[in-house]
Amino acid sequence: MFGAMRHHWLLLGACGWVLLILMFVSRFITFRAVDDYRERLGQSWTVAGSKMVKHIPVSIPERQAPRASPQPSAVPAAAAYWQEVAEKRIESLSAVCKNSSLRNLTHVSISKFVLDRIFVCDEHKILFCQTPKVGNTQWKKVLIVLNGAFPTVEEIPENLVHDHEKNGLPRLSSLSAQEITERLNTYFKFFIVRDPFERLISAFKDKFVANPRFEPWYKHDIAPAIIRKYRKSHRSSNLSASGLHFEDFVRYLGDVEGRRRTDRQFGEHIIHWVTYAELCAPCEINYSVVGHHETLEQDAPHILKAAGIDRLVSYPAIPPGITRYNRTKVEHYFSGISKRDIRRLYARYQGDFLMFGYPSPDFLLN
Repeated sequence: MFGAMRHHWLLLGACGWVLLILMFVSRFITFRAVDDYRERLGQSWTVAGSKMVKHIPVSIPERQAPRASPQPSAVPAAAAYWQEVAEKRIESLSAVCKNSSLRNLTHVSISKFVLDRIFVCDEHKILFCQTPKVGNTQWKKVLIVLNGAFPTVEEIPENLVHDHEKNGLPRLSSLSAQEITERLNTYFKFFIVRDPFERLISAFKDKFVANPRFEPWYKHDIAPAIIRKYRKSHRSSNLSASGLHFEDFVRYLGDVEGRRRTDRQFGEHIIHWVTYAELCAPCEINYSVVGHHETLEQDAPHILKAAGIDRLVSYPAIPPGITRYNRTKVEHYFSGISKRDIRRLYARYQGDFLMFGYPSPDFLLN
């Protein structure tokens, strides 16, 4: 019996030791679990009253960076650079506008013609001035999306963009004088420019050669009128079939008084080669941003961000190389034009070259 009792007490003692050991191990595991969690977070421990900081070593599996993801410092640097570019453009424009000797080339009144060129987005307080042949179709799509007519630019039918009765883009001219003044003073305002001579080549090709939107009055009305007045030899019976030459077009644009008389019979069809000053009155209206067609890949995101709409809409994809200035093309088109006609043309668009920092086309003039 004594042996049985001894065995019983030994068993109880062993169980007690096991319980004691389990309690100790449990406390140790809990402490290490907390420590491991802190280590995984990379927590730093600072001793109170001391400048010494202890960094606990961290072991975190490497994560694969997303493809085509810019370095964190690259985005702010690019944004800051482009903000500086935009500010310098406005400063340069302002300096030219203040030059009294250039006033005849740069200043126009804010007429109904100008107000007709400016589209309004009241929802986001944006004004956009239309300057043809610099990618305006895409900016109209952006505004149409912002006005809520379509969810994305890709879903907008091409024939709707230029149908100003149906595209839902109000013009500034449709508002009262007070409403116009308020918007000009408070809204974000922008427009796009392009090398003036390359823009004229684009207008000539689009309206008199390709004419993709089928606007027959350019071929059947405007071209014959220009040929009759500015081609040295022509047959009156077959003006439309002979086609407008670029040389005729240059003579027409360079003849200031004669062009004005010719244009009166065409109305607003001729906005595609009107100067930027006449279209948007940049010396009278304080625009927020002036984008350049040649750097549209950088300008478009900057404009969207500056207007506060970069998270709401995207500018359509730009085909590679389409915005690059093509001097070879300019030289080709002007190769058969007399120096006299080129000088007269430059005099007509000199204000556009100066206001927006485009170099004088000396390679054509000299």
